[in-house]
Amino acid sequence: MDQTSRSKQAERLIGALLASEAWRATLYVDAQHVVRATRRWYRRGRKPDDERPEILVSFTRPNYRERDFIKACRKSGEPLPVKKVQLQFRVTK
Repeated sequence: MDQTSRSKQAERLIGALLASEAWRATLYVDAQHVVRATRRWYRRGRKPDDERPEILVSFTRPNYRERDFIKACRKSGEPLPVKKVQLQFRVTK
């Protein structure tokens, strides 16, 4: 992956996080590469600071849940890279 594609992917994920109340956004580049953006949460039940959100962007290998998702995509015939950004929301009691 070159630098321009990485910056476009990071920009896309950060935009998806800021537009929603999601905690994590994941983009599947291929079977060995995943781009993940995670919003930082510091205290239980407290929302992050909306004025200054802190977001961590990672270009890494898929973890076990993401590997299972890639296997399910291959089984269903969905081509990689997956076009949609996968959002994960925090579980509230």
